[in-house]
Amino acid sequence: MRLITRGDLDGLTCAVFITSVERVSSIELTHPQELTDRKFPVEPGDIIANLPYHPNAGLWFDHHELTDSNPQPPPEGFKGSYGRARSAARLVHDYYEEIKGKGFFAKHAELLDGTDRLDSALLTERDVLNPERVILLGFTLDSRSGLGGFRDYFLFLGMALRSMTLDEVLESDPVKERVAKMRADDAAFRDALLANSKALGNVVVTDFRHVDVIPTGNRFLIHTLFPECTISVRLQWGPQRKVVMATAGHNIFDRSSWSNIGHTMSLFGGGGHRGAGSAPLPADDGDAKLRELIKELQAQG
Repeated sequence: MRLITRGDLDGLTCAVFITSVERVSSIELTHPQELTDRKFPVEPGDIIANLPYHPNAGLWFDHHELTDSNPQPPPEGFKGSYGRARSAARLVHDYYEEIKGKGFFAKHAELLDGTDRLDSALLTERDVLNPERVILLGFTLDSRSGLGGFRDYFLFLGMALRSMTLDEVLESDPVKERVAKMRADDAAFRDALLANSKALGNVVVTDFRHVDVIPTGNRFLIHTLFPECTISVRLQWGPQRKVVMATAGHNIFDRSSWSNIGHTMSLFGGGGHRGAGSAPLPADDGDAKLRELIKELQAQG
């Protein structure tokens, strides 16, 4: 059977846990929208983690809200786990520890704790400005960090975390190379944010569509630069410039916004959870849809 997951830290930790128990033939990475739109083929018996439900799934784990763009709920008695949690990995962890016994994943306690914190954005300003250990590892996997080409890196980490200690993984060449790249680009990324971001009421919009090469950087840095804004929106081209990807999130240092980002993005063909989400905007009419999106987020505070 295959494991289908998302290429972020939560997906990675899910993969570490699942491949420690199940006989997984291969790991496939995809975006939630690909499953929602039924563009990614799911074979009967596949395991899906950290992604929307698909009726062919033999096991399914997720903690994201079921939104308008993914209206098909899992049937009663489905195998796996779905519910409110700080990460999908937490659901996977608890599911298998009920089967294998408490403490089965004890050696991955720090990995799971960091995954919970990063996926639910329970971070300190220091985590953003000077990330360390699991949080730092997660940023090297984040597609919005701009490091690119992460499939081989994801698979490397999945194997390494099962056979090596976390300290050894953090000292491995692939991880150190990505960390060095992020740190080298930090000042350039900060400058790019300031040059391409604008506060529109409570929403700060960063428009990278006209930036040829976006410096690598931490996606939460915007909240330290525009602390007065409760929501951030970032725009950049999707693959082959067929769509404009809009990602939005609450200010993780000011959680006063009552908006449900995932639901709002589902109105524009995307999804997510309460604190963050994304949606594809049409390449030829992205500005009109963007204005609608910003208006909606402004109204929500």
